[in-house]
Amino acid sequence: MQVDKTSPIRIVEQTTVWKRFIHLRTIVLEQTRSDGRVEFLNREVHDHGAAAAILLVDPGRQSVVLVRQFRPGAFFGGHRDGFLLEIPAGLLDGDSPEAAVSREVMEETGYAISDARYLFDSYSSPGTLTERVSCFAARVDTAKRVGRGGGVDGEGEDIEIVEMPIDDAYGLIATGGIVDAKTIMLLLWLMLNRAAFA
Repeated sequence: MQVDKTSPIRIVEQTTVWKRFIHLRTIVLEQTRSDGRVEFLNREVHDHGAAAAILLVDPGRQSVVLVRQFRPGAFFGGHRDGFLLEIPAGLLDGDSPEAAVSREVMEETGYAISDARYLFDSYSSPGTLTERVSCFAARVDTAKRVGRGGGVDGEGEDIEIVEMPIDDAYGLIATGGIVDAKTIMLLLWLMLNRAAFA
């Protein structure tokens, strides 16, 4: 990691606590505040890589394709049974965001995409997570699924493919049926840009 020499933040110490699926580090930072005072911050940083996510829209049916899967973080955070309704997403695993999002769509939903439109990058919890998610949108024809979808067996994925009307997906944000941050962001993007999928 490169640190800008003019930055008010200096890494004093970092220690790996755990490194498997995630890389968890404890860090000590020196921060020069805007008033000139210097203070030390003790934090933990969780890193498991960058990711890509995509909103799939069928313009003809005015529907979106989502996936439902078990999420341990949501389960232990107290969300119902831990199964979340989300957009397809996954880690880059060395691929470009464009290649990763195409791979994840096929693995999770069975749809092939060729026109993924990059929208923006986001950090869902930048206080402790390094994960940057590149967000995309693409058209699909839900009558033309070419793969099985459902996730990768060897990765513990058991994914349900869910198609629903766009307006129903919007409604689930208000009722707590959709609580995943990247999914909410992309559905709100669609709300503002629905003409792009007319």
